[in-house]
Amino acid sequence: MISKRRMVAPARHDQLARLASFAAAAAAEVGFDELQINRIELAVDEACSNIIDHAYSGQPGEITIEVSGERGHNLLIVIIDQGKPFDPSSVQEYVPSSSLDDAKVGGLGLHLMRQTMDQVCFEFGVPGVGNRLTMEKFVRGR
Repeated sequence: MISKRRMVAPARHDQLARLASFAAAAAAEVGFDELQINRIELAVDEACSNIIDHAYSGQPGEITIEVSGERGHNLLIVIIDQGKPFDPSSVQEYVPSSSLDDAKVGGLGLHLMRQTMDQVCFEFGVPGVGNRLTMEKFVRGR
C-alpha cells in the first residue's frame, strides 16, 4: 500500500504539469507502465483543466489532489475543488468526427477521463468537502 499523499495547488494552468506529475509519481510507485502513467497524467490534466476553466471560470481557487493505492493492484486519485458544480450528464457525449470542421466543442475531457480510468465518479456539494472527483485505475496483468 502506498501511503495517502495530498497536494494543494492554485487553480491555474501553470500548475497543471505539477498536478499531473504528482499523480504520475504515485502511478509509477504502484507499478503502472509508462503508457498507463501517461494516460493517468492525461486524465488528471483534463480533470484539473476543466476545474480551472469551468468550475472556477478563471477566478482564484485551489485544487486538492490526493493519491493512494496498492502496489501491483490499483491507484486511487481524488481531486477536490470548491468551484461551481456541473452536471456531467449535461455534457454531450463525445463522438469522434472524421473531419475537424464537423467536430463539436466540448466533452472530450470527460471522454478521455472515462476511457483512461476504470472508474470515474463525480460528487458535487459534498458537505465539508466541496466538489469531489474520484478516479481509479487497476493494474492489469501483474
